[in-house]
Amino acid sequence: MTSPVPIPVGVTPGAVIRWTFDRLNAHDSSSLRQLYDDETVDHFPQRVCRGADEIVGFWEETFTGMPDFHVEILALAEHGDDVFVHWRMTGTHRGPLQGVAPTGKAIALEGMDHFVVREGRIRSGFVAYDQMEYARQLGMFPADGSPADRMVKKMFNARTQLKRRLRG
Repeated sequence: MTSPVPIPVGVTPGAVIRWTFDRLNAHDSSSLRQLYDDETVDHFPQRVCRGADEIVGFWEETFTGMPDFHVEILALAEHGDDVFVHWRMTGTHRGPLQGVAPTGKAIALEGMDHFVVREGRIRSGFVAYDQMEYARQLGMFPADGSPADRMVKKMFNARTQLKRRLRG
């Protein structure tokens, strides 16, 4: 195991987040661990992680599930302690990830993060991306507009109508 890469000191919150994305792309969980403490909360679409152990565990699972995981900053804006990032994530689902067995499918999607950075550490994060698109790319849901998609929607609509009729 290599020594953690130190968080840059005396830099803007945006520079800390750029460093964070570099460490994510290096799959460097030991360096990432420095960013968080027991009070840090990260809101991912799948779950809320509290504290360094849970947050780093989330990233380690991601790196295992997508060994070629990469995230590119498309735009970054900061205001005081707040940093907003528009990103593009790519990877191939080659290992278990969030309860889903490996599909071998390539993933490419965009999303947004809102970080609060104080004293060179991430205090909180909020991540947003199109989970339906993510599920489609994994193969969990059919492609939008495909025959299978139309059938799923038709069955869902029939179920909705039946429930309405049963309620009177």
